[in-house]
Amino acid sequence: MSITSEKIFAASPVTERGRPTQLSADPKGERIAYASGKSIFLRNIDDPSLSKQYTAHTAQTTVARFSPSGYYVASGDVTGAVKVWDAIEAVNTKGDYHIINGRINDIAWDGDSQRLIAVGDGKERFGHCITADSGNTVGEISGHSSVINSVSIRQQRPLRASTASDDSSMVFLHGAPFKFQTKVGGLHKGYVYGVAFSPDGNHLVSVGADRRIQLYDGKTGEATISIGEGEHKGSIFGVSWAKDSKRFVTASADQTVKIWEIESGKCVQTWRFGGEGNISVPDQQVGVVWPAGRSDNLIISLNLAGDLNYLVEGSATPTKVVQGHNRSITALGTSVSAKGQLFWTGSFEGRVCSWDVATGIGSAVEGSTHTNQVTGFANTPERAYSVGWDDTLRITDAASTTFVGEALKLSAQPKSISAADGRVFVATTSGIEVFAKDSLVDQVSIKEFSPTSIAASGSLIAVGDDANTVHVFAVDSSNKLSPKEKLKNSTSQITALSFTPDGSLLAAGNSSGKICVYDTKDWETKTDRWSAHTARVTSIAWNKAGTHAVSGALDTNIFVWSLAKPGKRVKAPNAHKDGVNGVCWVDGDAAVASVGGDAAVKVWKVSGLE
Repeated sequence: MSITSEKIFAASPVTERGRPTQLSADPKGERIAYASGKSIFLRNIDDPSLSKQYTAHTAQTTVARFSPSGYYVASGDVTGAVKVWDAIEAVNTKGDYHIINGRINDIAWDGDSQRLIAVGDGKERFGHCITADSGNTVGEISGHSSVINSVSIRQQRPLRASTASDDSSMVFLHGAPFKFQTKVGGLHKGYVYGVAFSPDGNHLVSVGADRRIQLYDGKTGEATISIGEGEHKGSIFGVSWAKDSKRFVTASADQTVKIWEIESGKCVQTWRFGGEGNISVPDQQVGVVWPAGRSDNLIISLNLAGDLNYLVEGSATPTKVVQGHNRSITALGTSVSAKGQLFWTGSFEGRVCSWDVATGIGSAVEGSTHTNQVTGFANTPERAYSVGWDDTLRITDAASTTFVGEALKLSAQPKSISAADGRVFVATTSGIEVFAKDSLVDQVSIKEFSPTSIAASGSLIAVGDDANTVHVFAVDSSNKLSPKEKLKNSTSQITALSFTPDGSLLAAGNSSGKICVYDTKDWETKTDRWSAHTARVTSIAWNKAGTHAVSGALDTNIFVWSLAKPGKRVKAPNAHKDGVNGVCWVDGDAAVASVGGDAAVKVWKVSGLE
C-alpha cells in the first residue's frame, strides 16, 4: 500500500484591498508565480490544474518572481525574508536572506539572473540589493521616505533600476553596484504602485493611485510623456509590458484592464469587469502580467476576489477564468452526478467552489454565498448542502453549481453536517436539526452535552460530543430521533465521525489524534489501533468497500488505514501547511483528495490496497 502526490489544484493568489498583487511569468510564458498564504505556487498557464508548491516560508508570503533564465524564483514574505529556489521542482532553497525588518512588497532580477533588489516596508531601510547566490550587498536602495511598493531592473547594460513609493515619487538608480541617481517627484500626486522597464530597456513606466501613467527614458530616467489622462477612474495597481516593447497593459480599481500603445499614447483595448456603471468591489483589478514567450498575446489579470482572468487581444470577454480559494479551505465534500464526480470546497471567508475531478478546474458557486467560515458539506446526487458560521444551511444545485432558494437559518452555530436517505442532519452547539425536502422537519434540543460532529447512515445517527462520548440515535420514518447507544471509550473530545457506505462500521476520531472503529451490530470495538496522528483528527472517509479509511488532522499529515491490518498504514507527511481540514476518496477509490490551511486542493494516488 502506498500514497503519492498526484496533482495540486493551486490556491488562488492572496489579494488585499488597496494594495497591488504581483504576478510573474516565466520567460517561456508557460507558468505564472504568485504568493498565497505561507506558500508560493507555480501554476501552468495552459493547464491550471498543474502546479508546484513551495512551502519553505514560515510566514505569509507576499511576492514571487521568476529569474530571466527561468531556472530560479525569488520570493518574499511579511517578515522581510527573501528565499531563492529552483523553479523546476520548487523544493531546493538556494539562498535565504533577511532583507528588511518588514513586509517585502516586490522583487526584481537583473538580466543576468545574478542580482536581486527586494523592496518593501522596513524600519532601517525600505529595500536592499544583493547577489542571488550568496546574499552579498551590491548596492543600496535610498532616496525614499516611505514604503516602496514596486521595483524594476533594466535587463540590458548599462544596468538601471527604478523604485516606486508611497511618498509619491520614483527613484532612478545606476548600477551595478546600484546607487541613487535621481528622484522624480511632483508628477504623481499619490501613492505610486508600479514601475516597469520595457523589455528593450528604452522605456520606463510608472502608475499609481492618482490614475496617472507616466513614461520615462529607460537609460536616463528623465520623464518624457504622460498618457491616458482621465481614462482610468480608479487607482492603477499593476502594469506589464508586451514583449515588443511597443505596448503595455494596466490594471485598475475601476474594474478595467487596458492596453496602451506608446507611439500614439492611446488605449487600444479595454476589458471591463462587473458591467458598465456597476460598482463591484471583488471585480477591482489588482494585478496583471503579460507573459513573454507566447504567440497568442495572452494577458492574465487578477481581481480582488482572487480570480485569474485570461485576456486575448480582440476578444471582449475573458477566454478563461481560473477560480479557487485564497483563504484556508475549511470543508470538503464530494458528489457524483451526471456530470461526473465533483469536489465541493468551502473556505474561511465563506466562499464555496465546485471542482471537476477529471480536469481539476474550479469555479465559485454563484449566488448568495456564506458570509463566514464554511464548516461542512453533505451531498446527494442532485444537491450539495453546506453549513457555515453565519448560522445558515445553503443548498447548491449540482448541475448548475448555483445556490438555490433561500438560506435556511439554523438555531445555533453549526458544528457538522451529514446526509442519509434523503434527509440532512445538522449538529449545532445546541442540538440536532433535521431537514427533508429542503425544509426543517425536526429540531432536537440537547442540554446534556454539546455536539461536535455528526454522521448519518440509513436510520442511524452518530453524534460526537465534547465529553469524549459518541451518542447513537435511531431516526424513524416520521423523522423523530430516539437514543440508542453511548460509546464512551474515547480519551478526548470527539472531532470526526464517519460510517462505512453500508453502515456496518463507524469510525470516530478525537482531538488527541486517535481513531476508534466500532461494529454497528453490537457496538463493540473493531479496532482502536489507528493512533498515528499527533493532533486533532479533522476528517475521516471510508472507501466504497469499507476496507480502508483515510484521515486528515491538524498535524498536517494524511494516513490511509487498513481494517484487515490495523497496524499497517501509509502516510502523506506535511500534506497541507497549517493542517488538513478535509479528506475524501475519488477516482473509484484509486485516489484521495484533501484540503487544508494552504487553500489548495490536492489529489493523492493510492495503490496496493489490501
